[in-house]
Amino acid sequence: MKRRTWMSAALAMLASSRASALLPLPTAEALTRIAFGSCADQSEKQPIWNAVLAYRPDLFIFGGDNVYGDVSSAELRQLKAAYAAARQIDGYMRVRREIPVLAVWDDHDYGANDAGVEFAWKRETKELFLEFWDAPAEDARRARDGTYDATLIGPPGQRVQFLLLDTRWFRSPLKRTDLRGARGRERYVPDDDPTKTMLGDAQWRWLEDRLREPAELRVIVSSIQVLADGHGWERWGNFPRERQRLYDLIGRTAASGVVFLSGDRHLGAFYRETAGTPYPLIEMTSSGITKSYQSREAGPNRIGAILGEVNFGTIEIDWAAPRVTLALRDVNGATQRQLVVTLDELARRG
Repeated sequence: MKRRTWMSAALAMLASSRASALLPLPTAEALTRIAFGSCADQSEKQPIWNAVLAYRPDLFIFGGDNVYGDVSSAELRQLKAAYAAARQIDGYMRVRREIPVLAVWDDHDYGANDAGVEFAWKRETKELFLEFWDAPAEDARRARDGTYDATLIGPPGQRVQFLLLDTRWFRSPLKRTDLRGARGRERYVPDDDPTKTMLGDAQWRWLEDRLREPAELRVIVSSIQVLADGHGWERWGNFPRERQRLYDLIGRTAASGVVFLSGDRHLGAFYRETAGTPYPLIEMTSSGITKSYQSREAGPNRIGAILGEVNFGTIEIDWAAPRVTLALRDVNGATQRQLVVTLDELARRG
């Protein structure tokens, strides 16, 4: 189907097809199984949802690029069509109907590739995002800039805090490479400008307040990679001062139990960082639901090899141990990469 025909058909579906409201979050229950994914192009087949549903997670996190709808005008036709098409994907909608979900955006559901603060129609695309994810009228995101959000689930002693960061709305322009396509400098290079920001002042203040709240495990969702080094695509390392600010904030607030989840890259991988951090920080990148990329990039803090096939991520929590098992799973749900970390390891010493 040609793009224009597909877009017209999808727009027509939007008026006639609505997903049911999302399931309520199980805020009082102890979580043991969490699933995570990103980069779901609505124009491509999405068989991996069968494996997600078979896994039966307590919660699913949509980590960005939940549709691909880069826009070219204030009419937002491409993004409206993308959301309408996503509503016709059975597996995608079954996950929404059968599993409680959390969601934040990345660039392609924000509205433009690699876009940040400069994107002209972000207020309009935010309204589409909140509508698609059935945000109620009283949702805090409706009253503030950006789509960042926080949720606490579980009883005392088994609390999981979810912090979904918005790395688009406030993010300063990136510094473009002088050697486009060169290994390690593919598109962007680190920028030490102290005026540049990843989160913006309001979101930084919000994050500090949330990190001071009690929790045993903290899942921080960043649509772009936090810990990863060795490549020239989007990542927190493009603003090294901002990344160190994040590490320092985790230490200053004595926020234990942090695990980062990220997407964006069309690959799966684990990362571990100890330089400049209050304790070893761990990241799982799971991307994507329909996208895959066989990268040979350097990975100075990567744990093991990159998974270059479609994938979703899982977190299994053993509260008795206590420990978490992170896994990257393929289209059939089989574990392809795994990392086990105890909650005791994710705590500041002294």
